[in-house]
Amino acid sequence: MTYKQEKITPYNNTQEKGEQVEQMFDNIAHSYDKLNHRLSWNIDKAWRKMALNRLKPFKPQRILDVATGTGDFAIQAATMLSPKLLVGADISEGMMNIGRQKVETLGLGDTITFSKEDCMDLSFPEASFDAVIAAFGIRNFQNLDKGLEEMHRVLTKGGHLCIVELTTPVHFPMRQLFKIYSHTILPLYGRMISGDKTAYSYLTATIEAFPQGEMMVGILKKAGFAEASFKRFTLGICTMYFATK
Repeated sequence: MTYKQEKITPYNNTQEKGEQVEQMFDNIAHSYDKLNHRLSWNIDKAWRKMALNRLKPFKPQRILDVATGTGDFAIQAATMLSPKLLVGADISEGMMNIGRQKVETLGLGDTITFSKEDCMDLSFPEASFDAVIAAFGIRNFQNLDKGLEEMHRVLTKGGHLCIVELTTPVHFPMRQLFKIYSHTILPLYGRMISGDKTAYSYLTATIEAFPQGEMMVGILKKAGFAEASFKRFTLGICTMYFATK
């Protein structure tokens, strides 16, 4: 099945989406952290923390952070969950290079490593990880079903998937306020700081197009997960999906 956000590309209709996403994140890597935190009023850190608290009772020792970007979720997970191994996987070396610098500065190099990966075709063997996590990245997948099937494949039996993703609020007035914000302030400020004319308009479009709530739970079950649920944060601006293999 093809989902709406898979048809949305950052730049053109000639290159594959995956290639364009890699190029886009390489382009905005230098400003991504600053923009991410400012545009979410730093609430993104709290969202990640709430998601990791859901995972904490299971004490995963081998964790894969898919679409790791600059490594913020990986670093929070390493700090909160104390795993033996945590791998951050991403298509963008530009983003991961910033993550590598942060990990080195924090002295977490013995726990966190980074790997350039196509998240639709991961290089890891089956049942390699106790938990797979992802924050604000899966809506950029060229093929969502394939990406989720790969996450399922690399998980151990009984392992957990924890996803945090930006979503469209469902209730008045937050739905209307978020639409105004995401169509005016977010792309304008993103363009000013990142220097990329279309990246933040693209990111807004994918938020609106991405399946959410009960629909996303159904997609997770179709990918092979035995159990799946969701919880909305901050009046629906962000949603956590939690699934078990």
